[in-house]
Amino acid sequence: MQANESKNYKSALYTLVLVFFFWGFVAASNDILIPVFKEKLNLEQWQSQLISFAFYIAYTVGSLIYAGISRLSGGDLLNRIGYRNGIAFGLLISALGTILFYPAAETSSFYLMISGLFIVGLGFSLQQTAANPLAIALGDPKTGAQRLSLTGGINNFGTTIGPILVSMAIFGAVNADGTANEASIGMVKVPYLILGGLFVVVAAVFLFSSIPNKLEEPAEDVAHDGGLAHRGKSSALGYTQLVMGMIAIFLYVGVEVSTASNLPEFMREELQTPTELIAPFVSLYWASLMIGRWTASVGAFNFSAGTQKIMRFIMPYIAFSVFLLINKLASHDITPFYVYAFNILILIFADLASKGNPARQLLIFSALAIVFLFTGMLSGGMVSVYAFISVGLFCSTLWPCIFTLAIAGLGKYTNSGSSYLVMMIMGGGVISLLQGFLADHLLGIQWSYLVGVACFAYLAFYAWKVSGILKRQGISFDQPVASGH
Repeated sequence: MQANESKNYKSALYTLVLVFFFWGFVAASNDILIPVFKEKLNLEQWQSQLISFAFYIAYTVGSLIYAGISRLSGGDLLNRIGYRNGIAFGLLISALGTILFYPAAETSSFYLMISGLFIVGLGFSLQQTAANPLAIALGDPKTGAQRLSLTGGINNFGTTIGPILVSMAIFGAVNADGTANEASIGMVKVPYLILGGLFVVVAAVFLFSSIPNKLEEPAEDVAHDGGLAHRGKSSALGYTQLVMGMIAIFLYVGVEVSTASNLPEFMREELQTPTELIAPFVSLYWASLMIGRWTASVGAFNFSAGTQKIMRFIMPYIAFSVFLLINKLASHDITPFYVYAFNILILIFADLASKGNPARQLLIFSALAIVFLFTGMLSGGMVSVYAFISVGLFCSTLWPCIFTLAIAGLGKYTNSGSSYLVMMIMGGGVISLLQGFLADHLLGIQWSYLVGVACFAYLAFYAWKVSGILKRQGISFDQPVASGH
């Protein structure tokens, strides 16, 4: 399939964004499962983080299985079965994983439940391998950034409403006095069985959709900046920007996930917040990523320079309003969240200061994330909570920044380099597990966020180091990047 402007793939793109929504919905909903199972099954904090570990390690296992099958079959798996069929098959795998939630809930089996999440993640791995290149190919390649911004925004809409809907399914609606019903392990199966049914329905939709099954391979060995790629490399791993970028993706996804997944335990220990009332705060963390990505996406549209500056102030508050509306409809008190509008203002000025350069934005955002992490560790009460939540604002655009820098100049190795980066999503599970262990046995929950400081310190170093590496290869970035994962 050759993407071009003349053919209208809008309906196919609208179908494709459904899987991006599912990825976000499930990933953020895990943060509600963690405190519920920890409390009901008397788990240690590190054990509860096995939920994140099982889900995110599945991405790496899935990628390795994909690579193994492709090698044994003598060709790329998606090129053989088709991209549309691959996404549908991935959805069916994820649906099988949700079925395990029924016996897991009935028997209160923690390990059966995380096995189900692992299978859901395996399906997501195949979906992600197919969906990202499809999003770029469904139209003119010059406007691919706009489509990535759209899919990233839909993904974050899923992360925003996922914790709210799953929390309501488990605890019920919030009562008039601000309390909620006590959680029941048995209720965990309900939202996930419904989700499994939706996976099957959407798989059927994909099979009969207008989404193309084949993508045309690039004909030329072209680097990111339009010049010829560097010669003399035997594989993608010969490029320093990619190898360092793989570590960066591992740590970025790790700190993004662990900051949120340990937040419920922090609020329970330090503020004595009941588990059933934590969902709005988890939702705000993931909404912060939506706020940041909607802000960054302004550059992907054909606004005048003046209009773009105005929209960079308006768009993040539109996204914030979406969060407030969702929580208002869920009967949560939203007045405590108004103060967060000031933190969003810091994001806006940081975005303007980056001037669309991914390395500069990675450096500035990583530095600000470190500042907010230390604020959370050195303060207390709701100041700490909002400081930790604000990390989501500065995680928001790091995926596209790192991804863009890591694959720059790879030429014909771009696709294999991209697959290596997707494998490193497992950092979401490993770093969460590490922080949970340190919280239990060494640092305590509040100071366990030093793990996040170490992650962002490397990301800031990578931003500085990779700029020099790419300059020596004749690559520079003067245009904004689109938001993604």
